[in-house]
This record gives sequence, C-alpha cells and structure tokens, in this order.
Amino acid sequence: MSKKTAASRVAANESDTFGQGGERHQAAGGSHPDLTTNQGLAVAENQNSLRAQPRGPTLLEDFILREKITHFDHERIPERIVHARGTGVHGFFELTQSLAKYTRAAILGEVGVRTPVFTRFSTVAGGAGSVDTPRDVRGFAVKLYTKQGNWDLVGNNIPVFFIQDAIKFPDLVHAVKMEPDRGFPQAASAHDTFWDFISLTPESLHMIMWAMSDRAIPRSLRMMEGFGIHSFRLVNEAGDSTFVKFHWRPKLGLQSTLWDEAVKIAGADPDFHRRDMFEAIAAGSFPEWEFAVQLFTQEEADRFPFDHLDPTKLIPEEQVPLQVVGRMVLDRWPDNFFAETEQVAFCPSHIVPGIDFSNDPLLQGRLFSYLDTQLSRLGSPNFHQIPVNAPKCPFANQQRDGHMQMAQPKGRVNYEPSSLMDDSPRENPRAGFRSFATAESGERGRVRAETFADHYSQARQFFRSQTAPEQAHVASALVFELSKVATAHVREAMVGHLRRVDESLAKRVADGLGLQALPPAAETSVPAQDREPSPALQIIGKMKATLEGRCVGILVNDGSDAALIGALRKAALDAGAAVKIVAPKLGGAKLSDGALQPADGQLAGTPSVMFDAVAVVLSVAGAAALAKEGAAVDFVRDAFGHLKAIAIDAGGQALLQAAGVAPDTGVVAAHDTATFIAAAKTRQWAREPKVRTLA
Repeated sequence: MSKKTAASRVAANESDTFGQGGERHQAAGGSHPDLTTNQGLAVAENQNSLRAQPRGPTLLEDFILREKITHFDHERIPERIVHARGTGVHGFFELTQSLAKYTRAAILGEVGVRTPVFTRFSTVAGGAGSVDTPRDVRGFAVKLYTKQGNWDLVGNNIPVFFIQDAIKFPDLVHAVKMEPDRGFPQAASAHDTFWDFISLTPESLHMIMWAMSDRAIPRSLRMMEGFGIHSFRLVNEAGDSTFVKFHWRPKLGLQSTLWDEAVKIAGADPDFHRRDMFEAIAAGSFPEWEFAVQLFTQEEADRFPFDHLDPTKLIPEEQVPLQVVGRMVLDRWPDNFFAETEQVAFCPSHIVPGIDFSNDPLLQGRLFSYLDTQLSRLGSPNFHQIPVNAPKCPFANQQRDGHMQMAQPKGRVNYEPSSLMDDSPRENPRAGFRSFATAESGERGRVRAETFADHYSQARQFFRSQTAPEQAHVASALVFELSKVATAHVREAMVGHLRRVDESLAKRVADGLGLQALPPAAETSVPAQDREPSPALQIIGKMKATLEGRCVGILVNDGSDAALIGALRKAALDAGAAVKIVAPKLGGAKLSDGALQPADGQLAGTPSVMFDAVAVVLSVAGAAALAKEGAAVDFVRDAFGHLKAIAIDAGGQALLQAAGVAPDTGVVAAHDTATFIAAAKTRQWAREPKVRTLA
C-alpha cells in the first residue's frame, strides 16, 4: 500500500468521528452539528471527490459531489435591472398620530402599535457589485407587514422622477446603463447615451437638478430622506378620498459628501454605506426616520400651479406642510443577505384597505412592472411564500400549485364560489379592499395632459432655493458630467435647456465646458415661471449641527499624548459620535504613557474620507516620521480639502505644514475640545472657495 493511499485511509477513518443522523460531535473549537447533504445524510469526508483510485478518474457515482456542485452552479438569480446594489435592514413602524379620519388602513389609525418592516436602500444605475457612493438616485423601499396585509411603500431619496409616463422607463434605463457596444461606464450617468436622452426629454430637467445636487451623494443611508414620489389616495370608512404624499425624514438630519470625497470613498471602501449601516446597528445606534404626510383634496389640487399627477413635480412644503404621524426604527441586520436583501420583492401594487392609487401615469406603469420583474427574478408566482416576502397576518385564497409551491393546501375546493367546504376562504365585503370610485370621461388616445407641459418652473425653483455652495455644486456636477460627453451637440443642447432653468447656471456650465458662446435656449411652449424659493429643498440650509451618528478619526503614532487622545475621545463620544483610532500599523502605537493604543484602522487603508472630522495627535518624532508618508500627508490634506474640522497638537501642526495646509478657523488646537466639537458638527463651507475651483 502506498503512503498516499494509507494517508487517505487514515483521513477517512478520522472523519468517522462525525456522528450520524444529526448527532453532534466534538472537534477543535467545540461541538458542531453534522455536515449533511440536503437529504439529511451525514457526510463523512468533504475534502475529496470519490475516485476510482487515488490518481484515477472521478466517479459519476459521487452523488455528494453532484449535489454540492449542482447547487453551487444555480446559486445566482438574475439581479435587479435597476436597484441591484442594495442594503436591507429589519425594524418597526409606529404610528404617533392617527389618520383614521382619512383612512381605514389600520396601520395609519392605530397609535402605538409596532408593525414589523423590512427596508431596502439601493443605488439605481449600477450592478450588484458596483460601489456604494456614485452620483445616483437612491432607492428607499419599505415593506410594512401590517395586520391587513403587506404594504410596500416603494420610493426614492428624491421626491420626483425623470419621466412622466412609464412607457419611457425602458428608454431611460437603457440610456443610463452601460453603453451596449462597450459595456461601460458602470454606475455612472456621465456618458453620451444618458445625456443624449435627457437633452431630448425636457421633462427630466427638474430631476436633473436633484441628481446633480448633493442629494445624489449622501454621506450615509441613515442621513437621507425618502419619498413615495407619487400622489396616493387615503380612503376612509365613509368612502371619502384625500390625496396624500408620503415622506421619510431622518432623525440624524441630512448630510452629503463632496464629490471628490465620494470618489475617494469608493476607492477606500466600496461598501461604505453598507458598512456604515451595519456598524450603526451593531453598536445599538438604531437609525430612525419620522414618517410624514402631505394631505390635500381634489379642490386644493385644482388650485396648484402644476399637476400633482405629474411625477416630475413636487408639492412644496410651504404650500402643503408636512404632518409627522409616525416613526420607523431599523434595529436588526438580516441573518442572511441573499435570503432577505436579495430575495425581498417590493411591489407598489401591494397596498392595504384604506390606501389606493392615483392616476399618475408613471405609478400606473409601476403597478405592472414590479410584479412582472419579481416573476422573472424569483422564478415563480409563489415568491410571496419566501419568508421575507410573506405577510405576517393570515392569508388564504384559491391559488394553487406552480413552481416552488411551499404551502400544502388541504381539501377538494380550489375555486370560488364554492359550497363543499365550510372553511374555504370567502370574500369580505366589509373589511376587504375596495378601489375608490372615480368618474372618467374624455377621448381615448396616446396623449399627455396639457397640465404636464411645464418642464422648467420647478427646476428653476429647486436651483434658486439652494444655498450658494449647493448651487456651485450643481453647476460643477453638470460640468463634470457633460465634460464626459464626447458629442458636442448634446453638450450644447443641455446648456440650452439650462438657460430655461436659470441663465446664470447656464453661463457657469458653458464657461466650465469652454463654450465660446451660449447656444440658443431650448424651445418650449411653457416658459419657466418664477416661484418662491423653498428652503425645505436645501441640505446645507437645514442641516443639523450635530455629531450624532457621525464618526471622528484620531491619527496617532508612537509617542502621541495619551491624555489628549483620551480627552478628545471622551468629548466626541459625549457628543454622540463614534471614534476610531488610526495608526501606521494595525497593531497600534505606544503612547506617551507607555501603554499600547490598539488601532481601529491602518493608515494606508483608513483615509480621512472615512470620517466626519479628524484629530491629529502626534509627538514631534511621530510627526517627522509621518511627514515622509504619503498616506499621512493625504490624510490631513484631504480632511482640509473636504472642509472638515481638524484638531491638532504641535505634532499635528508639523504634519499640516509638511502637507502644505495653512490652518483656518476650522483647524483647532486639540486641547480646546469644546471648540473642536462645535466645529466638527458642520462643514467649513467658507473654506471651499479657497481649496477648489467650482463652476
């Protein structure tokens, strides 16, 4: 017998210590359940295939190999065409103010009841393997497992959309996705096909203002708003209807990154948003959103200077104030990413009695499209039986069989009406869903309402509502995006549209593109109207001065002042921030008191873009060593360039000098912790014109 054969026999004999039939056995590290096949058969050896002899062919008889490989080969399902890159979290919804006057939906009428939810955040354009921080719309979809059935409130972090009619959705997505002849760019709108489509679709201009704003590069999933986008109906017990728009508002307030920062975060941590959410949940800092509604009648809608059924329009909060009626708290990470975050199936058509649809033509198309998509992705009309999709209330009907049927219906009746079974499901005229009765009249045709024709007024209102830095960011984003467009007439057409939005914006973009003259303004039958600015549309203007939910990074090296680090850490933690120590080596640094300070991140892999504010606490020798390290120089240079507060001691000052950074009021002495914390609660916006050229 060869040595190799003997060794194989010994390995097989050792593996005989595995128990049979679900027994547990002792192994290094503790007690483990048996490894079994999908049929429950205990596996004795999982390292080698069955062979005719040690160097011979693998045998087809090896059913364990075949089962394992077959399952692996079929592990992937089609990814979502849009919203493929997603992060899902469990939590609950709690109503704080009853809307029973307006709706018979129990979830909106029963104060204090906690309803389980599963919320999925996502980017739109990129694939499942793309990065978290591109300039993009973010999906904000909430599945509420109510006692009357599942309600899916499927929206975005922007309250309007690119198009007015669902028939254009395939064109929009084809245009923004990778160009079909070259397969790039991934997760980016800065290319010819997207802007060609936009230049020929003026209804998109309002959405473009939002997409080019800081709303499209959020700091965290926990720090962005959510919107239902469309007008829906609430219907009460008397059958009366009130229109409603749904809003989610983060308790941590809004915050975005800067564009240069977002790009560098993508390189440092492609999973930045997902990791941020995971770490917040793990730390018990559960993200929370206020749930608010805008309520209005048909008579009020008739007086709006826009059509509320047009999904490219919003209702300014100053016109119809938001009423906060509930809250959502996310407090549990999924046990398995695929089983829940990937298999969760949202459909806007999933509503409950007391909620109904409007005639918004984009919404009407979504009611079909989402269901059709789930059938394609999940492979069966029984996708509702997947645990993350299943209602938590009883559900019963006469639908039967189909691919992957998990239920086992009993009895001979699989139809309705029937008289053969007393416990067969029956319709419920009192509690069941009833569509709101509306009278429709007019001529049928492929036409669009004249009330949808104003494409520029709200785009103008949005831009003119922004603070000066935010306006500069919009203009600079447009310059960046259009600079990636190779086709000259597309660039010029977009500037022509911008002239209808705001002449100063068009001039800034034209100058940034190097156009010799402004192209003609785009033709329009409805010129833009000047409307009152809406401060609610800003981010900077309504940003909370807070460190709650944020993170402070402290850069240290051997010899750093231990007492100063402790004081900074305490001040940041007391202000609600997380604190992470960054050192040249992951093992940490030996501080001035001789103690070893473990590091949360190694310098080269933990740049300052990961933090909301930074402190640099270094000995003279430690600073001299880091002055020769590019990652350290970039750490302080980027923190300054990204308008962050910086606390420094003498060594930190030396590193700033080596990086060529001239301190301003946002650079604070590290021992003055109160001043540092105050500065860290916001960006240093006055610094921006000094560190970068904006359009």
